[in-house]
Amino acid sequence: MKLKSNFQSLVPGAKDSGEVLEVVAPFDGEVIGSIGYAGPETVEKALSLAAQLHASPESRLPVWERIAILNRTADLLEERAEDFALESAREGGKPLGDSRVEVARAVDGIRTCAEVLRTQSGEEIPMGISPSSAHRLAFTTHEPIGPVLAFSAFNHPLNLIVHQAVPAVACGCPVVVKPASDTPLSCFRLVELLHEAGLPEEWCQAVVVKDRNLATSMASDSRVAFLTFIGSGNVGWMLRSKLAPGTRCALEHGGAAPVVMDQSADLDQAVPLLAKGGYYHAGQVCVSVQRVFAPPAMLPELAERIAAEAAKMTVGDPTLAETGIGPLIRPREADRIEEWIKEAVDGGAACPLNGARVSSSCQEPVILVDPPADCRVSQQEIFGPVICLYSAASMDEAIKAANAVPYSFQAAVFSRELDPALKAFKLLDAKTVMMNDHTAFRVDWMPFGGLNESGLGVGGISHTMNDMQVEKSLIIHSKNL
Repeated sequence: MKLKSNFQSLVPGAKDSGEVLEVVAPFDGEVIGSIGYAGPETVEKALSLAAQLHASPESRLPVWERIAILNRTADLLEERAEDFALESAREGGKPLGDSRVEVARAVDGIRTCAEVLRTQSGEEIPMGISPSSAHRLAFTTHEPIGPVLAFSAFNHPLNLIVHQAVPAVACGCPVVVKPASDTPLSCFRLVELLHEAGLPEEWCQAVVVKDRNLATSMASDSRVAFLTFIGSGNVGWMLRSKLAPGTRCALEHGGAAPVVMDQSADLDQAVPLLAKGGYYHAGQVCVSVQRVFAPPAMLPELAERIAAEAAKMTVGDPTLAETGIGPLIRPREADRIEEWIKEAVDGGAACPLNGARVSSSCQEPVILVDPPADCRVSQQEIFGPVICLYSAASMDEAIKAANAVPYSFQAAVFSRELDPALKAFKLLDAKTVMMNDHTAFRVDWMPFGGLNESGLGVGGISHTMNDMQVEKSLIIHSKNL
């Protein structure tokens, strides 16, 4: 079926500003859709509707109805999976095979929200264990925190909306979503799918705004109970500083994911995983493999074998099944990556795989060996198809270098021996450490989030739903207890 590509703001009763965002495919620059920009009046309407809904308990949807809506949404998305995958690949540049995986994961994520609702419960608080608590019974229940505002990123245009907006719907929180301007179509399509499944439109609204100050004013509005933000650290921390008193938030930023290779590592196992973790979605993943620390004697073979894996990956049109690496989201990102690579090479890094810039937005895979510790590829998130290999004479040296950046998200260690792996797990500065897997592994029921400059709070469906609810206690005092 042909999916809708031209939208106005999904705010009941609102009228857009008259200006239009043209959505451009990153691979070839073709205009593939449009979204009407929301002006201040539309934003005010969206926030006002959300606040009114939360303030009216009689308007809230019962849990059984939310479960039914979520399950119908998952069914609809599954029925249209191939169409969503193809359009998501065109819009965001993630190759079709990986976009199919994203859609399947989105279906599972929606169903996971329903299952959390089905199994969620409060707890009994011990009473009667002291004279002061005698004749009392206490337990907790869950209530929605209030209006949720979701600012999303471009790199997983469907699944990030599932992570941010669908848990709000599940919890009974009215939610307003502002997707990334590069990839808004997948978001608007999913929101309309929720409406088609029976969710009243005012419970999940979607807008794009042209004025950055307007976006900041949305986040700082006192009616917002919870802000969920996925994007750059500079923007995320700035928004947090603007929040109204009482507004809670979760921030998910980037990293510069480290991998420690023990001398016992199985390269047959490790190399395909490192290549996939580093070059998946052209490296545009917040936990992509970026910095690999290995014994000096291992580096030449490691570089040669990763290069051989990269050679199997076709770079080009993301809508073709054979493509392994699609475009960067914008040509200027490819320009930036070229600059960072040149800076590293000029500083003394070897480049055993010098991938070519094959178009304005497509970059072939690159391997850099021993870039200077102070260059940008060593210090910041490159967000491109570049893997950096570093000599580390010992595991202690590798871990020290891995921790020498202000980011802390997911890390990995490859070892066939338990003691070195456990040492790396204990000492690596990371929220999650993978053993014999790449840093980009994730399932949606595990805790997922960044520490230090990489973010605030914990993602994952159930963890996000906990953040979007208030645990409320009831304490009953009776002489019969």
